[in-house]
Amino acid sequence: MRTILSSKLTKKEFIEKVEEISGQNVFACYHCGKCSAGCPIVSEMDLLPNQVIRYVQLGLQDEVLNSKSIWMCASCYTCTVRCPKDVDLAKIMEALRVLKLRQNIDMSRVRDLPSEDLESLPPIALVSAFRKYTP
Repeated sequence: MRTILSSKLTKKEFIEKVEEISGQNVFACYHCGKCSAGCPIVSEMDLLPNQVIRYVQLGLQDEVLNSKSIWMCASCYTCTVRCPKDVDLAKIMEALRVLKLRQNIDMSRVRDLPSEDLESLPPIALVSAFRKYTP
């Protein structure tokens, strides 16, 4: 894939929104890779954690918001603890999930769940799952 970089093509509004929601400076990351090296879920991700933040830096909104990595993040904060620049990547991942959810695309429907699951699962588990896994 060939990507042409220019300030005209970079989606500045997207980057600013991610920074606003997360409270993080995405450009503080210099891609040492410690976040990806320590991530316990990295084998399930289509983009490595350091690639997610790079995509944000480049303004590749559609690519990062459509990746499964932002949903696979366990928010365990291993990446945050290991970051030498104190970038809280878990907060950036959460900001990306929020932006995706704001697009109002609901892939999960309560009515489609088997009634025995609805009766047996704790309500907080359902709420949490819908919040996190509704791309």
